Amino acid sequence: MTKCMNCGRETPPGRFCAYCGAEVSEASKIPLPPSFDPSTLSPSYGESSSEGDPTLVSRMIRAMRLDVSLYEEVEKDENAMNQAVAVVVISSICAGIGSMISSLSEGGAGLALVGSIVGMITALIGWFIWSFVTYFVGTRITKGQETKADYGELLRTIGFSSSPGVINILSFIPLVSFIVGIWQLAAMIVAVRQALDFTTNRAILTCILGWITYMLLLILFGGLMAIPFLL
Repeated sequence: MTKCMNCGRETPPGRFCAYCGAEVSEASKIPLPPSFDPSTLSPSYGESSSEGDPTLVSRMIRAMRLDVSLYEEVEKDENAMNQAVAVVVISSICAGIGSMISSLSEGGAGLALVGSIVGMITALIGWFIWSFVTYFVGTRITKGQETKADYGELLRTIGFSSSPGVINILSFIPLVSFIVGIWQLAAMIVAVRQALDFTTNRAILTCILGWITYMLLLILFGGLMAIPFLL
């Protein structure tokens, strides 16, 4: 195709323009560049790469920022399960390091180390149980009309809601643990809200009922474990 210098339209090659009949000069017989197609661009030219960055560190930072898109992202990404496990482990390790630092002045670093290992195992088990309890409450009691989430989706989002726990490495500083606890609670509500497609109020109610159920289960389990020692 060439461009007519008289009417400005693209016209098939020839001496005269097919639209206005004007003679097409040699200067105009230059192939036009292909039309611009944004879809052919590299992803780096599109949306900000930080929105879809799958690295663990970047996802943890976004989770700590209560980035709604992050929780939606890991909800849909089945491959994010290993990262969710890593988040829970890293958070518990940081809490253990904070406890050990606090224990150095008391000479109880060895005991704190053992406690850190036990805490990591407990954190993983608690994560699975808490997620299941929350899923049960959310899909059976406080469920919305369009709740279609599965256990894995909620497990991943709740795992990432543990991200603020890395700050517990500074738990030897007064009030840090309290602040981190509030922070993790807010992240938990966002995680439940996005995974179960709830409103904020329904997510809060689900977390409250889930926590009550979880504590009752712990009390029941503790009572059963204590029976052999009481006989």
